[in-house]
Amino acid sequence: MSHSASPVTPTAGTAVVLPGTGSDACFADKAFGAELRRRGITPIAVDPDPRGVVASYLAALDDAAGNGPILVGGVSIGAAVALRWAFDNPDRVVGVLAALPAWTGDPREAPAAASARWTASELREHGLAAVTAAMTASSPPWLARELTRSWSAQWHDLPSALDEAAQYRALDVEELRSVTVPVGIAAAVDDAVHPLEVGQQWAREIPHAELATVTLGQVGDDPSVLGRLCLTALDRIAPVPKR
Repeated sequence: MSHSASPVTPTAGTAVVLPGTGSDACFADKAFGAELRRRGITPIAVDPDPRGVVASYLAALDDAAGNGPILVGGVSIGAAVALRWAFDNPDRVVGVLAALPAWTGDPREAPAAASARWTASELREHGLAAVTAAMTASSPPWLARELTRSWSAQWHDLPSALDEAAQYRALDVEELRSVTVPVGIAAAVDDAVHPLEVGQQWAREIPHAELATVTLGQVGDDPSVLGRLCLTALDRIAPVPKR
């Protein structure tokens, strides 16, 4: 992990940001948009196609990178897809913003994947209204509001979207060690679904990465804290020489 004080100044005029499982472009923009705009970078927040979440993310990334290297980022599975795309396309990326990473490699034992599988099953058995009501009763108000909106928009394809996310293979440890682009990571210290240990592992294994931490309460009060922390972490990384 790099600890140099030399800042990375993204030269891209565009940043593509990807929401987490069951989430939407509205929340991705809340998380990243304000800080990106403050820095003169235009955010493109992507709404997932629930009939093919990862494919819709990759299409958006490829399209935006057609005019030159971009900044990429995301929340949860959005962070995993962004990082893998950067791994596969290092010459098209100036940096990665990874908020609340959920797992490394195989998702089968990951809490976030288990939650997605369970929610998909509940939605198929009980329907959107009942599961949304149960989620609202057990979630912080800010999260309930966000998911009520995004789940409604993605219904009836939401269960298959959740199942797809639960099967997504993130970069494994060896691949993390081969990431050549700088990565700014924001992880929560109190999120059982997106364990702090995953963010710490990504920061430890990615050669040019920095980690910042947050609480879920802070995210609920102001989701833009995720973007500020990711970009501040990116600022602390020495520029990566071209290979």
